[in-house]
Amino acid sequence: MKKILIISDGDVGTHFIKRVVETYTSENIYYVVECKAQKYENVNPARFKFYEFDPTSLYKLANLLKMEFVQVFVSLQNQQDLENTLKNIRVIKKQLRVIVLNKWNLENTDPNVVFVNSNEILASRFLDYLPNVPVIAQNVGIGEGEIMEVLVPFGSSFVYKHIGVIEQKDWRIVAIYRNRKLIMPSRRRMIQPNDLLLLVGKPPVLKSVYRAIKRELGQFPEPFGSNLYLYIDMDIINLKTIQELVRRAVFAHKKFKHKLIIKIVNPNDIDIVQYIKSFRSENVEIYVAYEEDDLGSSFHEDVKYFHVGLVIVSKDAFADFKTRQMLYEAHVPVLKISDRSFKSVKDAVLILSENRDLEKVSTTIFDISEQMSFNLELYNYLNEHQSAKEQVIEHYNNLSTIFSKSIKVISENQNPLVSLRKKENFIQILPFTKKLTTRRLYSFFSTDSEKLYHKLDAYHQIFIPVQL
Repeated sequence: MKKILIISDGDVGTHFIKRVVETYTSENIYYVVECKAQKYENVNPARFKFYEFDPTSLYKLANLLKMEFVQVFVSLQNQQDLENTLKNIRVIKKQLRVIVLNKWNLENTDPNVVFVNSNEILASRFLDYLPNVPVIAQNVGIGEGEIMEVLVPFGSSFVYKHIGVIEQKDWRIVAIYRNRKLIMPSRRRMIQPNDLLLLVGKPPVLKSVYRAIKRELGQFPEPFGSNLYLYIDMDIINLKTIQELVRRAVFAHKKFKHKLIIKIVNPNDIDIVQYIKSFRSENVEIYVAYEEDDLGSSFHEDVKYFHVGLVIVSKDAFADFKTRQMLYEAHVPVLKISDRSFKSVKDAVLILSENRDLEKVSTTIFDISEQMSFNLELYNYLNEHQSAKEQVIEHYNNLSTIFSKSIKVISENQNPLVSLRKKENFIQILPFTKKLTTRRLYSFFSTDSEKLYHKLDAYHQIFIPVQL
């Protein structure tokens, strides 16, 4: 039987004792010292012993501390009473563990004394009621934010998504609360507006997940980053197309209303460099790397430093195997600009496949199409298995209702790549998965429309990472 001593004075101490009476374990016996005795209901006299005396009295406290206690809890109203009580305990018991309610921001040098700051607890609890602030478990786990609950708003990127298609790396959805009822998550469970999600994971990851759940349309390139980044490698790109590439990148930058960073590497034409520099403004920054040995490392450092959310490249750059791998490893969306007009694009095209990656990036697609005023067209090849595709179509129909944006589902008996190559102009949006980083030669005998993205190389394309 473990003996626990409680030294109490005031409302907080009284409330604590009431809670202990209601929740005590049969393995503990409690000795309660109060400056003024209180009455408690449903007290088990075999488990609770009550005393009335001043704990600042060393003589009286010493008699009680002749017993072997495993812990002492101290909640007193007066700072001097608290300090003297702690001194009395230490005179008798040098190593006894003491838990102290600290109302005065006292500093502690004793390793066996735990100060519980009441102001911190109250402020933290108040913070939980602020809108758009994640609620973090304070007394579970390590209490650093590895357990979080998030309310899913009506226009969230997670609404009407199946849990199975949400990439959960270093975090998990462990419970859903809907209409005040607990629902256990499964891969086929669909998240509804106003669901309360209980998340477990690494604290930095959960912060990103929280921002993604709360994100609504009009925020792209968030949550990937906040700026656009035009990457120009003059050793790869066709110099005749650079001027149009820059103009189209500036057009996209104005549509998204975010800062544009233009990075030039391997500069070899002074006239073109001067032309690009003419676009410099308050929201367009230009950097020229005259000597850079490791382009990959420099690129990844730029992505972090400039908080890049969308990388813009030419079709020549994306066709380069090493550059495409470098872009994939950055885990940010990539806009590949072709030689066609960008201003005249009206339709964003999605080709459904047997995997459900398009559901993972659906809200980003809606966000892009909303900001760029694109119509959404889903192409469904009927000769392929339809089960997964039907779930994706259902998901997009649900989102179209939420965001009041119509979509068009086009069923094809022939491979959509054939009919799309006859279409005048559009932009294709597709998930940026690892299979797109393989050399194009290996995809010629594939039937996967995503691996065959280069068949539509003459059109603009946006590649969106599937991981959050």
